[in-house]
Amino acid sequence: MSSRLIVFEGPEGAGKTTQLQLLARWFDARGEQVVTLREPGGTPIGDEIRRLVLDPARTMTMRTEALLFIASRAELIDSVVRPALDRGSTVLVDRFLLSTYAYQGAGRGIGDDELRAANRVATRDLAPTLTLLLHLPAGEGLARVALRGAPDRMERSDAAFHDRVARAFEVFGTREWQQAHPECGPIVSVDARGPEATVHARIVAALLGAMPLPANV
Repeated sequence: MSSRLIVFEGPEGAGKTTQLQLLARWFDARGEQVVTLREPGGTPIGDEIRRLVLDPARTMTMRTEALLFIASRAELIDSVVRPALDRGSTVLVDRFLLSTYAYQGAGRGIGDDELRAANRVATRDLAPTLTLLLHLPAGEGLARVALRGAPDRMERSDAAFHDRVARAFEVFGTREWQQAHPECGPIVSVDARGPEATVHARIVAALLGAMPLPANV
């Protein structure tokens, strides 16, 4: 059994969590070991960091925010992701490197070189096998978020911030950006508009088109 690290990325409200769960069930039906995770979080330390960085009552500098996200990533990789990959599992993660470049890079204004250096400490050069980048207009995604209830600290950021983030995710789908950021691994764009089942079918098609999988069992 071959291990793989598959990441779901995209702007707020793109449906990453829902689609990750659907894909986890798809892998499970194939008889494969699946581990599902989210960033920040997934470990006791990561969950504490998540509480801090998403608490709408807290304020922090942009570099503190970035380093907290990356610290959670370091703990997750060493404590959960690498052991799962060593067991031959498929690991599905809700957010990873692209979110740092989008939110703390394009959104907050921290340079790519600084983020790349910090991420390298956290990942120790572990790159995703595949990143599924869900695309959805920023306005539509934020409208979905509003239906969830009280927004967290990141969701409360102003419209200009979310526009910068959304534009960054669009750029991440280009060959030029991907060639300049090999640490992010291969990235496949997926249209996130439409019913959940339709988007799931697109994701499965993108997955099968991007990587070889063993025959169904």
